[in-house]
Amino acid sequence: MAQSQALLAIHQALKKCFRAVEEQQEVWSKTVPEFKPLLGSLSNLAEQLQACQKVAFEHTPLKAFPDLQQRLSYRLISTMEDVMQRVAEKMTELQKVRDAVSQQVAAVFHVYMQQAEELGVLASLERSAVCPSVADMLEWLQDIERHYRNDYLRRKILLQVRYDNLPEIQGLPEVWNAVSEQKQQDLVHDSLLKVSFFLEDG
Repeated sequence: MAQSQALLAIHQALKKCFRAVEEQQEVWSKTVPEFKPLLGSLSNLAEQLQACQKVAFEHTPLKAFPDLQQRLSYRLISTMEDVMQRVAEKMTELQKVRDAVSQQVAAVFHVYMQQAEELGVLASLERSAVCPSVADMLEWLQDIERHYRNDYLRRKILLQVRYDNLPEIQGLPEVWNAVSEQKQQDLVHDSLLKVSFFLEDG
């Protein structure tokens, strides 16, 4: 009886966690594409700023406006800062997903540790056609948590660019797309697929 109660408690915690992962994955999948137009805009502004810095205004008809180059550069940098602020806000949304998943996974492991002795090793390894084993599901959750942590960190490092490195800023969209096209997203999708029957059962 104690073993069945322990298994029920763990299963309830696992279902709650996987459902939370489903919700957070929707937020993540919606947020990541929203970076594309922002980084495209940032790249274009960096290109304009680089062109502005290269032009010798004193040798053009615009030489009558001695501070024009400085004013244009200032305006472009200000606009870039505004875009970077919006990018930072989007990164905060990804950070919230990462933190929410980490908290949910930690909560499941807390429940498991409380019930592990009553459950026993053999019961944690038992699986059926519709219900993966507790051990498998805990491992998948660890993998999912690691995925969000690593993916967030990779993107954060990618966006740590300096305003004086204009070629690097211009290349951001291409590098970002390369990160987004990596197959790690399949890990979350595949794991949720493996527990779909388990989640439907209550």
